[in-house]
Amino acid sequence: MESRIPIYKPIIGEKEKKYVNSCLNDSWISSKGKYIKKFEHEVGKYIGSDYCSSTSNGTTALHLALLALGIKKGDEVITTNFTYVASTNAILMVGAKPVFCDINESDLNINTELIEQKITSKTKAILVTNVYGFLVDYDAIHNICLKYNIKLIEDAAESFGALFKDKKSGTLADISTFSFFGNKTITTGEGGMVVCKQEKHLKKINQLKNQGNSFSKTYFHDILGYNYRMTNIQAAIGCAQVERIDQILELKREVNKYYRSNLSNKIIFLEKIKNSSPSYWMIPIIFPSIDQKILVEKELAKKNIETRPFFTPIDLLPFYNESKCLVAKNIYQKGLLLPSHPLLNNDELNLICLTINNTIK
Repeated sequence: MESRIPIYKPIIGEKEKKYVNSCLNDSWISSKGKYIKKFEHEVGKYIGSDYCSSTSNGTTALHLALLALGIKKGDEVITTNFTYVASTNAILMVGAKPVFCDINESDLNINTELIEQKITSKTKAILVTNVYGFLVDYDAIHNICLKYNIKLIEDAAESFGALFKDKKSGTLADISTFSFFGNKTITTGEGGMVVCKQEKHLKKINQLKNQGNSFSKTYFHDILGYNYRMTNIQAAIGCAQVERIDQILELKREVNKYYRSNLSNKIIFLEKIKNSSPSYWMIPIIFPSIDQKILVEKELAKKNIETRPFFTPIDLLPFYNESKCLVAKNIYQKGLLLPSHPLLNNDELNLICLTINNTIK
């Protein structure tokens, strides 16, 4: 049987092991230790922000971002219906209502031309996800937020390292969030981060994630808080990952380039917007028909090549209200995520492309 080609796997090397062993040797394995501040600093230095706060995962980062902006019950947050469920769940977690907006066929991101018609007196924020590492038109989004005096949250879980007009993803909104799950561009195993424009938001997030602890009195809790802290071990892995980010991004660009050069012209790829550089976190492809997608999926599985379906539109899930986002509901059935990790070699890529091309010829 042919060896398995996974959808994703991180690059973990000797530096990650060295830093983790340092935590073990020093006994700093929980939410205190030198690597936590170092990781926050190194991420901030890389993306260009002074206000970074590490968290236990990407979902808690989103929850904290919404809390920091004062989003609450009765408020509305406009967001895409085509994303991983965590970003929309965070809206429900603060008691607000997600208002779904359809997507562009070209990049699967929120259609900025539809946002204004969704705005009401209850709209307090727009939550944008950079789907599969492709960036939204942030000029258009910023203009809308400025016009209506609403906040912008960037879910950058899938776009670490992406650029919009020379600004790094993670700095493109009032508050941005990252996920460092095992399949993300850089990983801490589990983990996340909130990136703020204002120091007051950072201060609030740091208190909320630490059980609402007082800054002036030990074991006193000023507000209701949460245990959303990252561990020193996670941060240690993250520090090593940030050191190799340029290598990871370059390898992922090469994977994307190979697929685009070697797959049939019947396959549709996402298109990046002007003045942007995606992270190519995942390589999504779209087929002309659902039947072709299903057939290719089965053939790749026979060769032990792992794939993933596109996100199920959020408004099709049983605990969300259905909306009229017809583009997302049509396109998700025809899409497939290909193995996208940076360690793919040419033999593996060639096998994937040959299988796909031979199946749809």
